[in-house]
Amino acid sequence: MAIPDKIDYLIIGAGIHGLSTAWHLAKKLKAQGKGDGSKILVVDKGSIASGASGVACGVVRNNYFQPAMRELMAHSVEVWESDPETFHYHPVGYMQISPEVMEEDVASIHEQQRAIGYESTFVQGKKESLDYMKNIFSDWQARGITSVLHEKRGGYANNTSSIYGLAQKAEAEGVKILTGTTVKDFISANGSSAITAVETDKGTVECDQVIVGVGPWLRDIWNMLELPNTISVKDENGKMHQDFPMWQYWFLTEGVLGLNPSTQRTNEGNMPPVIHVDTDAPLYSDVDQSLITDKLWGIYYKPDFHFNGIQGGSSPYKVSMPSQEVSVDPYGPDSDEFVVGDDFAHMWCSALAFCQKRFEGKSHLYKQGPTGGLGCFTPDSFPVFDRFCENVYIIADSNHGYKMIGVGKLVAEEILENKENKLLKPFRFNRYAKGELHPTSHSPLPWS
Repeated sequence: MAIPDKIDYLIIGAGIHGLSTAWHLAKKLKAQGKGDGSKILVVDKGSIASGASGVACGVVRNNYFQPAMRELMAHSVEVWESDPETFHYHPVGYMQISPEVMEEDVASIHEQQRAIGYESTFVQGKKESLDYMKNIFSDWQARGITSVLHEKRGGYANNTSSIYGLAQKAEAEGVKILTGTTVKDFISANGSSAITAVETDKGTVECDQVIVGVGPWLRDIWNMLELPNTISVKDENGKMHQDFPMWQYWFLTEGVLGLNPSTQRTNEGNMPPVIHVDTDAPLYSDVDQSLITDKLWGIYYKPDFHFNGIQGGSSPYKVSMPSQEVSVDPYGPDSDEFVVGDDFAHMWCSALAFCQKRFEGKSHLYKQGPTGGLGCFTPDSFPVFDRFCENVYIIADSNHGYKMIGVGKLVAEEILENKENKLLKPFRFNRYAKGELHPTSHSPLPWS
């Protein structure tokens, strides 16, 4: 398909955010009698799901300490539930299993879930938590656990398949998707910051509205738009921090244990919830019983037929170099630089054995192959959804992206109705200067 000379809505990125926005925007245009998907073009320098959306762990959850994130995720879960077949969504639930240091945080999450009508069960106490888990998995043996928060909704999706499902929905509404098309620059005119055209390697496209959903490549788009790479951030104590880096890359740590996914069935023979365990109990090697860590640690895992094994991960690591020096390409499984090593495999497989006896002695089944990737995080590790340059809407997901399938629907509403959505309002860019940062939990993971 040749690139058009002009389009009303140009969306950059054929991942979860770009395609969700395209689909919902097309539907809303039709519903309002303003046209259809033929007014929308999605471009991507790779292919559909070739970036972060295609290698994401696929977990869908509401489990957030931050009230704004919980409400936003509850909305996204509803979108996942709207068409589980097309989205290849498995609504098996999600479990947060935690130590005493996190118990107060998790209790707060449960109360807030109850307040918004999001079903979950909260169990407190060492014995009570162990009994609850053994009722699901007879071989459960994790130590240092004092609470269990069991979300009855949520689960996971087969990531590549779900993104192609979104693409099908968008194309059915008339949206055009042009892959292998790299954005090179933005053009403005008449002394305004508004973008009048986007220059690509396939030609220049005039447009009225630009929507950006490019995950870890956002830094590059941000630079093209000449937006600030350092900002002022007011902390929770009212202290202003000048020249704070806008972006921080984190190295993601995920992998697959080559067991038949069916080996992770529950006592009743069902596919289990996604498991997320945090604990401060010492973790010892399942190979040689050496101490791996005696600090707070966490993992998550699930059986996944898409990955053909037990898939999951652990805490990411900050990339030490300045964000402007990080090479995002090649990305994820194609990278030689940002892939997990033997140290991750050793820790994660030992942690699986720490949690369930069925994983003991299985470290040798870890699938040696490239995985992981990069996440582009904001100053407070939470998303930014906002307008820039007058007509550029940026979806900066801060690596929360895949599960946030509903953000595209809300962005489409804001663009067409030109009014602020209450679920997106807490994620404006100006929160940094205003000191309206999202609260932080005691979790070892930066996105909890």
